[in-house]
Amino acid sequence: MKNIVIFGAPGSGKGTQSDLLIKKYGFGHISTGDVLRGEIKKGTELGKTAKGYIDNGQLIPDELMVSILASVYDSFGADHAGVIFDGFPRTIAQAEALKAMLAERSHNVAAMIELDVPEDELMSRLIKRGQESGRSDDNEETIKKRLDVYHNQTAPLIEWYEKEGIHNHINGLGELDRIFSDICKVIDNI
Repeated sequence: MKNIVIFGAPGSGKGTQSDLLIKKYGFGHISTGDVLRGEIKKGTELGKTAKGYIDNGQLIPDELMVSILASVYDSFGADHAGVIFDGFPRTIAQAEALKAMLAERSHNVAAMIELDVPEDELMSRLIKRGQESGRSDDNEETIKKRLDVYHNQTAPLIEWYEKEGIHNHINGLGELDRIFSDICKVIDNI
């Protein structure tokens, strides 16, 4: 079992690369963004709470996200190939909570894969995505808030995962196939 944290700023390609990894390795996929957008669309209490945070460019409270993730993780069954955590953890406290949740199941995170993309490219990708998808959170003002949150609260995870000995840096700028190949090399070696 290879549980993977795919990591990077909004617009770094986490979802695109996750889709390719799922096809190649048969991993499960937990995208906190997709889970939350689904709850918002359904109009659930969780969705209403989450929407308030998201519309302000803020992160969802840890205990809420961890309980959601545990439920989704358990839905894959005991003998899955592994799960890609996409968009979580975003803080050191969340990384510690994820590690504890997995440890309760005698599992762990095998690798953290960081997709590193320059900020000007992230802005360009996110604005384009917003125009194509109609996602309300892909507008310039909210994108700037999300990138600020990423730099201030999420980027310190790189050092945390380096200390855990499972951080893997990937240049996320360039040809899709080359980026995917670099990620596969990491996964094949764990």
